[in-house]
Amino acid sequence: MRSSPSATDPAGIAARVRAICLALPGCEERQSHGSPAFFVGRQFVMLWPDGHHDDRFPHLWCAAPPGAQDELTRTEPDRFFRPPYVGHRGWIGVRLDGDVDWDEVTKICREAHQVIAPARLRMG
Repeated sequence: MRSSPSATDPAGIAARVRAICLALPGCEERQSHGSPAFFVGRQFVMLWPDGHHDDRFPHLWCAAPPGAQDELTRTEPDRFFRPPYVGHRGWIGVRLDGDVDWDEVTKICREAHQVIAPARLRMG
C-alpha cells in the first residue's frame, strides 16, 4: 500500500509506524532523544518524523539482519542509508518521504523486531 496524503505528514507517519510496531509481540513505545522509539526489551526501531539533524526528511532507523544494510544501501541509495550512531551495528535508515510503500515498511519493522526480540517473542 502506497502513501496517502494523510500518511505523509509527520503526525500521519508517526501514526502509521506506531500502529505497525505496537502490533508486534512485546513491543512498547518510549521517547528517545525527543522522538518515538520502539522496544522489545532493546530498541529495534527509531522514528524521526521531522528528520534528524541534517536529514530533514522523515525516516526510520531499524535493526536489520546481517548483510541487509549493505544490500539495500547499494541497490537503492535513494531510499535506504546507513544511519548515524547505529549504522555501524548494521541498522538501516529508511526514507519516509515521497511515495512510501507501507507494506515494505511493515516488513522492515517486522524484520527489525525479529533481529532484536528474545526468542519467546519472535513471530513464526
